[in-house]
Amino acid sequence: MDYSQFLMMPQEIGLLLVFLLVFIYDTFMPARSQRFLPIFTTVLFAIYTAFSFVPCQMGELFGGMMETNPATWVMKCVLNIGVFLVFLQAIKWTNDDFVSVRRGEFYELIMLTLFGMFLMISARHFLLFVIGLETASLPIAALTAFEKRYYESHEAAAKYIFTAIFSSAIFMLGISFVYGMSGSLYFNDIATALINNHSALLIAAVTFVIAGVGYKLSLVPFHQWTADVYQGAPTAVTSYLSVISKGAAAFAFLVILVQVFGSAYEQVWQWILYAIIILTITIGNLFAIRQRNLKRFLAFSSISQAGYIMLGVIAANAVGMASMIYYILVYIFSNLAAFGVIAAIERQSGKVTIDDYNGLFKTNPWMAFTMMLAMFSLGGIPPFAGFFSKFFIFVGAASTGSVAIYVLVFIALVNTIISLYYYLLVVKAMFIRQDECVIPYIDSHWTEEIGMTVCVMGIITIGIVSGVYTFFSQITETVSHMFTLI
Repeated sequence: MDYSQFLMMPQEIGLLLVFLLVFIYDTFMPARSQRFLPIFTTVLFAIYTAFSFVPCQMGELFGGMMETNPATWVMKCVLNIGVFLVFLQAIKWTNDDFVSVRRGEFYELIMLTLFGMFLMISARHFLLFVIGLETASLPIAALTAFEKRYYESHEAAAKYIFTAIFSSAIFMLGISFVYGMSGSLYFNDIATALINNHSALLIAAVTFVIAGVGYKLSLVPFHQWTADVYQGAPTAVTSYLSVISKGAAAFAFLVILVQVFGSAYEQVWQWILYAIIILTITIGNLFAIRQRNLKRFLAFSSISQAGYIMLGVIAANAVGMASMIYYILVYIFSNLAAFGVIAAIERQSGKVTIDDYNGLFKTNPWMAFTMMLAMFSLGGIPPFAGFFSKFFIFVGAASTGSVAIYVLVFIALVNTIISLYYYLLVVKAMFIRQDECVIPYIDSHWTEEIGMTVCVMGIITIGIVSGVYTFFSQITETVSHMFTLI
């Protein structure tokens, strides 16, 4: 083996190094030093995240099973930003009495799942992809059950693990069909073998693959687990599930569809995704309106947001990929701002319903302001970053120019208007119903305040700084060869 190949995967090697240092600290440091583990891990991960932005050597690794290119590099950087924010907001929670005994496992399991996501993003062989998929999925079941004293956490873990098992089985059934038709598990070899093959077996294979990944993305009709798991899991884990795993799965999904099944775009998976996107956005919005628990509310919101992210996939071009990466970055800041407020309030008061937030501005103006910006951004209200992310994702989808795409974008636009209603319900509770204060003043931890401040800065500035999207656009143009089969 040529060990110089490892120089082309600095993000994976760096992540494993951080994991090992945290594991050593957690295992061998004395008990009196353990309370500094969350800060040690967060600082170490921040340094790693900063160094991950340094461009690395690009190319194929391990006989073509893995590929590092500018698009995979920037996507991993985006995910690192999200994980850093999750770590930052979870410092106080992991030092609480009941959680502190397992604080090391929290950080180690999250970094393990992130490593699996990196493998998914860079995989160009289905064996490596499945390894990454399972590495990214199974530890999340343990994270979901982290709050062992709560029955809801046990229930959430059981539902997640069964969903993960069945979705992986469905996905691998689709891969077995693909292998039977092509005789290979390499993406490029499969794509070559499937040119001009539009058989019923290919349609079944694509359907199973979409269903398997659709469970990970909470796409309708594979979304039933989402609300229960989000509600039962610890809020720090829920925030990680809602943005990081969703972003990684969406990017990997795009790579599979365009590089493996690109020749069957118009005949097979384009129309399947049309139906799934419309159902996902619409049903996510309609069910979100009915929710009073904020974690279930954001669960259905994330289902709807997954439909918007899929608009970048349906575009199947460099513009769509750039729009999707930009959307995921904005979604990270917006959603983590909301979950940061929820986590801080839930930790001290146990309040998690929209009605509990009545008059929040009167008692906690900074948290109310942060939540308001998060809702505005998620709803796509200008001039916040969420408006620009939706604008670019619509432009990316419409860039293909077909009538069906225009209809799809129009339906998504109508649903955006619907989503404003339930996002503004939270704002109404915080700012208009000030005579019904339920939550007293919350003395949030300084790390939680820093996390919320970073998210607010991201929501305000990312949309204004046009160079962010331009950078993503330039990066994806360098990998436009990925879409040659479309």
